[in-house]
Amino acid sequence: MALIVQKYGGTSVGSIEKIKNVAKRVIRFFNEGNQMVVVLSAMAGQTDRLIQLAHQVCDDPDRRELDVLMTTGEQVSVALFSMAVKSMGYDACSLLGFQVKIFTDDFYGKARIHNIDTTRIREELSQNRIVAVAGFQGIDPHGNLTTLGRGGSDTTAVALAAALKADICEIYTDVDGVYTTDPNICPKARRLPQISYDEMLEMASLGAKVLEIRAVEFAKKYNVPLHVRSSFKEEEGTMVVAETKDMERVVVSGVTYNKNEARITVRKVPDRPGTAAKIFDPLFDAGIVVDMIVQNASTQDITDLTFTVSKPDFKKAMELVRNVAEEIGASEVIGDDNISKVSIVGVGMRNHAGIAHRMFDVLASENINILMISTSEIKISCVIEEKYTELAVRVLHDAFGLDEEPKEE
Repeated sequence: MALIVQKYGGTSVGSIEKIKNVAKRVIRFFNEGNQMVVVLSAMAGQTDRLIQLAHQVCDDPDRRELDVLMTTGEQVSVALFSMAVKSMGYDACSLLGFQVKIFTDDFYGKARIHNIDTTRIREELSQNRIVAVAGFQGIDPHGNLTTLGRGGSDTTAVALAAALKADICEIYTDVDGVYTTDPNICPKARRLPQISYDEMLEMASLGAKVLEIRAVEFAKKYNVPLHVRSSFKEEEGTMVVAETKDMERVVVSGVTYNKNEARITVRKVPDRPGTAAKIFDPLFDAGIVVDMIVQNASTQDITDLTFTVSKPDFKKAMELVRNVAEEIGASEVIGDDNISKVSIVGVGMRNHAGIAHRMFDVLASENINILMISTSEIKISCVIEEKYTELAVRVLHDAFGLDEEPKEE
């Protein structure tokens, strides 16, 4: 008997008929002798509808109250799912984040999980019940409801799998696995049978929307095998696992892109200790994540500093940075939200030279100008003009032969 944690996204439970189909699938696993913990997202479109309702009340909803509102989406899903399971002759129990006791910090809207008390879930499992847990939510030290941010149900599922020491965590979504790139942009994209935690972390952080990055972080830290599968097909998907030697043979595993980026440049910044901290401290305090950072070489103790943030944070970031620029004596702050980030990812990059040069050559051959560059051991990212995103993805996918199956050695 295995303990399986399954997560179903919003499109998987987007209607009553789909919820019933999920119930049938879960019951099938249950009948094979497995203990089943099922994490559900809100029904497709429900979260956006709740946000719209909040903004009809006021332009800037209180974050605590917004989290109280947002948790209702998942509450609907787990209740309907449990009703469906019971109507089919099996026992089920729905649990919300505070009932499970998923403890988080109090950063409303982007809360992080601190620990999980598995006592209640284990009690329900011992009663031969299917347990349905509301994804995306938890409880802070003061007893307030919190939400984990977009994609938070993935994080809930993997965190539960880690806490319960589950045999596997299956993430069911509207795609049937992790692809070498977005099939909507590149028809040649190929589904990967497996990918390493590190590669998936990079791809998730760089714009691939299959898995939420914090979910992959949990999986890697606690060595939870992840299986990304389609809710609408029976075929195997992509396994996200620890790195193997065979993975290093593939130089580049995937091409990702992210159009949800904006660039901010602070011109003529006094080059002295503590200046960068003054610029970034207000962003940190506001919960704004800074991605790529480039600082020019200092000339006459003056430099330019450029960094990227997400588009939803762009307006607020510009306001904060302009205030700091005036304080430190910088000349101006320039913003650009018509950019995107295109990246190549692969653990094989560690052992192969010339990958960056090849990437730059491919982009140059299409007259695509590179605005910023960032690298790690297993990825190279380039910021380019947004209008060239799809072209860049296709030519890089072709250049690194990602439409071809890796050759056996």
